[in-house]
Amino acid sequence: MKKQAYNPYLPLDTYIPDGEPHVFGDRLYIYGSHDAENGTEFCVLDYECFSAPVDDLSDWRSEGIIYRADQDPGRNEKDKYMYAPDVVEGKDGRYYLYYAMSGGHFTGPIHVAVCDTPAGKYEYYGEVRNADGSTFDRCITFDPGLLNDDGRIYLYYGWAIGTGSQSMPKSMYGFLNFTCKHFVAGKLFEKSKEQMAREPQGIQGGNVVELADDMLTVISEPKRLAPGQFDAKGTQWEDHAFFEASSMRKIGDTYYYIYSSQVNHELCYATSKYPDRDFTYRGVIISNGDVGFEGRKLSERLAMTSNDHGSLVCVKGQWYIFYHRHTNKTCYSRQGCAEKVEILADGSIPQVEMTSAGLNDGALAAEGTYPAAICCNLYNAKIWKKGHIPVMGNNGRMPFVTCRDDERFVADLCDDAVMGYKYFAFDGKVTLTVTYRGQGSVSVCDETKTLGELTLAPSVEWCKASVEITEKGTHALYLKTKGDTMCDILDFSFSR
Repeated sequence: MKKQAYNPYLPLDTYIPDGEPHVFGDRLYIYGSHDAENGTEFCVLDYECFSAPVDDLSDWRSEGIIYRADQDPGRNEKDKYMYAPDVVEGKDGRYYLYYAMSGGHFTGPIHVAVCDTPAGKYEYYGEVRNADGSTFDRCITFDPGLLNDDGRIYLYYGWAIGTGSQSMPKSMYGFLNFTCKHFVAGKLFEKSKEQMAREPQGIQGGNVVELADDMLTVISEPKRLAPGQFDAKGTQWEDHAFFEASSMRKIGDTYYYIYSSQVNHELCYATSKYPDRDFTYRGVIISNGDVGFEGRKLSERLAMTSNDHGSLVCVKGQWYIFYHRHTNKTCYSRQGCAEKVEILADGSIPQVEMTSAGLNDGALAAEGTYPAAICCNLYNAKIWKKGHIPVMGNNGRMPFVTCRDDERFVADLCDDAVMGYKYFAFDGKVTLTVTYRGQGSVSVCDETKTLGELTLAPSVEWCKASVEITEKGTHALYLKTKGDTMCDILDFSFSR
């Protein structure tokens, strides 16, 4: 690599969530939604694509805006933003971009744009349709994911209500299931009685259809791959039922269905020997709060949790999971992250933890300067349970990544706040310097011990404080604030 890579892997002023990674030629492309910094709604910006050479995943470049919402002839004040897209190469060698528009009811068509190159200027192509030319609107047409399986094109899509396994007593499943199916779902998704009756399995869940060579016409009946929460009780999917974010990968002779589950913060996977049936739930790949990793409970999340969306990609023999994190105390300013994963001989994928190193070739070097905002863990130990967006609201004691003018930093660090960085490669004595404003006391720690103490003298402007620490080997670095005062941290550096 020309330089070190870290999470988030794109510039800190860039918010590309819902990342679908694809290798086309000798570059890795990321197709995602586009949030605004300090946003107030999902996906308000046009599609901007980023790519990196497969032999250097630190060298990302913007391909510019590849498609604008105003290119869609059906765009209106209700359906004006574009949600999570995916791109697939068609049999004709062109690249097709699939997306759904905003609007709140997930009832509109799945739209398609096309381009001769992976990241050129896409042009509107049409809507996914039935054989008679009418709009395809079976189940809930949301979050399209595509697979070209040796010339056969499969479209994966769907949505379901998700309340989280901890937020609803099991005794209420039956009542809520009946209510959602027969009263809520039709109104929520603007479906007629006839449309509802057409789907014997209900409209909620993850689905697949096959497309004709024109990349628009549906040539099969929808098949249910994974149920939503209210149809999962007593099945293999219970507690990890389908919510959204369908994505399919073929690895060897096995199909991997990646999706976001009912608990919102995790990406799960299921496998089958077929692209359109018989999927078996296998587990969680990643949680954007590290929930479940090594048995961690939801109440012990290591970062603010909320929706997640992403997928797998193989680059030069190494598999990665792309996902997103949440910033600015909102779910409307999400940033893409990535981690290495291992696919075991039995096809399983052990859950991986969030790291700061991400795509880097190993741990980060304990030298030079790093943005504070690359923390992979950020929480207040006193209020762990309130760390799920939007539950946490504007709690003033919850630290968060934010911005002001051209600066991105960690704000609201007060008593029992923790910033964690995984991992650094240490080689003995080093001086750690932090750039901060405010005041407070900071303990510098690894996984088991305190390495040093920083006293942050009161300052309304950015200033610096240093401490000498000694550490060897690969370790996590934690900055833990103490006391009733509050501070922000911009960056930190190592020097000898």
